[in-house]
Amino acid sequence: MRLRRIRRRRWPFVLGSFLLVLGGWACSAGRIEGGVFYSQKGYRVTLPVRQGWEVAADGPADLLLRRPASRAGIVVNATCQGNAPARSLAVLSRHLTFGFHGKEVLEREEPTVAGHHAVRVLFEGRLDETPVQVEAYVVKGERCVYDLIYVAPPAEFAGGAEDFRAVVGSFVGP
Repeated sequence: MRLRRIRRRRWPFVLGSFLLVLGGWACSAGRIEGGVFYSQKGYRVTLPVRQGWEVAADGPADLLLRRPASRAGIVVNATCQGNAPARSLAVLSRHLTFGFHGKEVLEREEPTVAGHHAVRVLFEGRLDETPVQVEAYVVKGERCVYDLIYVAPPAEFAGGAEDFRAVVGSFVGP
């Protein structure tokens, strides 16, 4: 029982560590209207419809959603450099796994998201000694790379995966 409480307290730090590992993104202002997040970087996503997701005001990404009851998180972020992104999707998707230990890729595919080339990767690993499962999409636009990421403990992963996939399906980028 005591171990479980410690893990629950550590979870926000694990999610925060995950975000720092992914590049220490700077906060970007955006707005939420009618359940849709509009980024100042020109893209939008629809927030999950199911209850329990909270927008984190202090997140280092464009949009950070937390589901405290299940210790899950959804991260949406764009990195825009003005020119077409030069790195390949394979390289960009590998960057998402930096900082994880004991990584095991479960699935990898190259879908299209909102008309853009993308890579989807599903993997398990440990971050700060905490087991996590991660589903991530890296979407390459004309001048931005978009990361859409879902992270949760493996036993709780299925509970938010559908919500995450709905966010990905709602993505509209320039």
